[in-house]
Amino acid sequence: MILAVAVLTLLLTSACVEKNSTGPMPQKEIGLQLYSVRSKIGKGEEMATRLPELLDTLAAMGYTSVEAANYVDGRFYGMTPANFRTALEDRGMKALSSHTTRALTEEELASGDFTESMKWWDQCIADHKAAGMEYIVTPYMNISSLKDLDIYCRYFNEIGKRCNENGIKYGYHNHSHEFKKIDDQVILDYMIENTDPENVFYQLDVYWTVMGQASPVDYFKRYPGRFKLLHIKDRAEVGQSGMVGYDAIFDNAETAGVENIIIEAEGSSFGDILGTVKQSIEYLQKAPFVPATYSNR
Repeated sequence: MILAVAVLTLLLTSACVEKNSTGPMPQKEIGLQLYSVRSKIGKGEEMATRLPELLDTLAAMGYTSVEAANYVDGRFYGMTPANFRTALEDRGMKALSSHTTRALTEEELASGDFTESMKWWDQCIADHKAAGMEYIVTPYMNISSLKDLDIYCRYFNEIGKRCNENGIKYGYHNHSHEFKKIDDQVILDYMIENTDPENVFYQLDVYWTVMGQASPVDYFKRYPGRFKLLHIKDRAEVGQSGMVGYDAIFDNAETAGVENIIIEAEGSSFGDILGTVKQSIEYLQKAPFVPATYSNR
């Protein structure tokens, strides 16, 4: 009798474990950079018709927000800001962030006067506010001297100030080249130290940081509170290469000042980008070191 009860208990326990392991993934607030799935969105007029179906797929995977990478002539993927916002909200998602920028002209870099570019930014900020964006992120800049870099820092401070006045946070996204030196100054370090923390944050791309032979955690500790967004990326699927120490990154996210995390996929190791973004979010959903949310942390 005792043996029968023990066997029954073991069977029930095994059934519960199996049921839990095949159940729905834990719900976590995780965004996707839409640049990852640009091949599925298409170009031109087809974007506005193809994107809604793609959003259905992403929502079913568990993505709760997106980061845009196509703001052109006042529209996001061919949609008005209001329609883009509605397309996401209808699927229980939100337009969290957007990669966009206006590069300074040679004349602006030479003079240090970026008045004309700021006129573009005023409209850009208004459109992003209408789309419900919380963040605008500049994804690149072209510089050839420390003087250029200093002018860009002043430029970013002004953009950030105007974003702040409109309830939007403004930041810069790194690649690997920002860890190189210019006139004996590490570019990213100079940027962080010469931009106003009240107006400019940094979206640390953890993969490009590692590729730049730097440590994300070292940057978190050196500049605490400056990294409101993280790009969670790998060579392909998140967690695939083993070269990015995600557990240490997430263990130090509070020090970094993280508010939201966004997956970006540069490509797929098996030729299926939708499969890659699905595997990537599942990796984070399963990971015990990734919290459900960074809100109110």
